Amino acid sequence: MFRKRHLLAATLLATISSVPVALAAQPDATARYPITRGSAVLQSHGETIDKMIADFVAKNRLPGITMAIVQAPYIPRSAGYGRINLDNDELASTKTMWNVGPITQAFTAVAVFQLQEQHKLDIHDPISNYVADLPAEWGKVTILQLLQHSSGIPDFRDNGFDAAKPYQPADLLNLVRDRKLLFETGTDARLSATNFILLGLAVEKASGMSYHDYVTRYQIEPLGLTSTMFAGDLPTKSFLDRPAPQPGVNQHVKFTSQVEYIDPVEPATGYREADGRMPPVGTDASASLYAFGGIWSSAEDISKWDIALAGSVLVKDKANRDLIYKPATLANGKVVPAMAGWEFTHHPGFMEIKGNSPGFSSYMSRFTAAKELVCVTLLTNKEGVDMTGLAREIAEAYKAGLGPDVDPQMVVAQESKFGADETVARIKAQLAADKVPVFATFDHGANAKDADLELRPTQVIVFGNPKVGTRIMQDNQGAGLDLPLRVLVWQDQLNRVWIGYPSFDRLAADYGLTDEKTLQAVAGYVEKLVRVSANVYAH
Repeated sequence: MFRKRHLLAATLLATISSVPVALAAQPDATARYPITRGSAVLQSHGETIDKMIADFVAKNRLPGITMAIVQAPYIPRSAGYGRINLDNDELASTKTMWNVGPITQAFTAVAVFQLQEQHKLDIHDPISNYVADLPAEWGKVTILQLLQHSSGIPDFRDNGFDAAKPYQPADLLNLVRDRKLLFETGTDARLSATNFILLGLAVEKASGMSYHDYVTRYQIEPLGLTSTMFAGDLPTKSFLDRPAPQPGVNQHVKFTSQVEYIDPVEPATGYREADGRMPPVGTDASASLYAFGGIWSSAEDISKWDIALAGSVLVKDKANRDLIYKPATLANGKVVPAMAGWEFTHHPGFMEIKGNSPGFSSYMSRFTAAKELVCVTLLTNKEGVDMTGLAREIAEAYKAGLGPDVDPQMVVAQESKFGADETVARIKAQLAADKVPVFATFDHGANAKDADLELRPTQVIVFGNPKVGTRIMQDNQGAGLDLPLRVLVWQDQLNRVWIGYPSFDRLAADYGLTDEKTLQAVAGYVEKLVRVSANVYAH
């Protein structure tokens, strides 16, 4: 009898456990909301996100990197990779703080529009209403033109700035006070950190508070961003456990008795590669960057802040949000695909902000279209690293179609902020400025038209330096099949314009090339060429 009951129970259990599990994996057919997200398979071109990041870390010799992904209103993934200090047992984590550099501009822009909504500031006011004793040409520049980077005021970073020295905002202004405007105000846009130093001072004057206190009170504290602060806060608001080293003894002890040291908020140490070495950069180096680059944050906190940007949590008036998050229209009517540090491509609703600061590199993108709502934040403690391509591949893993339709193992691609013809013109202008000869241009779109066929704009620019190319062919003459160098500019079916070039890793592998110094120099030049040609705010 017992055996019969046992067999019956086993049969029922097998039946019950098999049916509901299969059903549970399927969305409810009567659900009222479209379900298009939540796949556990996160790959792009057959590679997982962890593999992408591991390869990127190795290739770029990064000490550490952190990533956070938004699928609003969620942050489904936040992770750290590597170390935040090369001399200590300190790991990159979800709470690690990195100097976010130029992303600080976005916080400053929010502060400006918050003050406008508080009727304490008007973006059409001249900056001289808020900052005294400015050069006459500067005084006429409006708050809006500073946000647009259309002032023409030179960038202090190009005029004697030394990241190893401490500066007050007035000291930074003095570095360029006697310089002429780079162009007539309101006629063009060019990234200048000086613009945001002036905006920080305007925030202080209009609010009656320090820039630090205003951003903390109206952005950091309301959102509960415990891993977001300024360099001056690090000694009291972060929790580094660094006792005197003892052989065989774990560095971390305080976590066993103090709650703050369990999964602690820690600042990363920044590094700048020079002559094959990685000297550290002091945390104070960021303090001088003030309202342009002074904020420290974690990728997860930046992601929370990003979600708050999507509606009226930080900036109430939609008209004000539209000014920040859409291309700028300058005083002369020119439309520039950039505003307040953000840049915009032809991908509907896409925007990104990125750059470098002493010892750090940062990247943040937002896909704001209702059917996408993805954000990728990447922060690393090595200066001079462009994470644009990596971020687009990560976004592609979350939703197909957010990145380029090419295999990154074969083609390195970056979306241009400009149309196809303007992108080609910018590439050629940069090559001319660098005195690099253009050997040929192949307009495949025009050739298709001549053959009574249709092809979206597609052009190849062939260029190079015979001395450099010869060194590569001396390593393996077969590489001549892929030389001279070339870049492809094409417009895809979504009217996005991309710049792409063959992967140098693939070139080296295909031909067994061993002259790493020459390959790195060539790859570095082409990367810079694409970066300058594709972006408004390249620096």
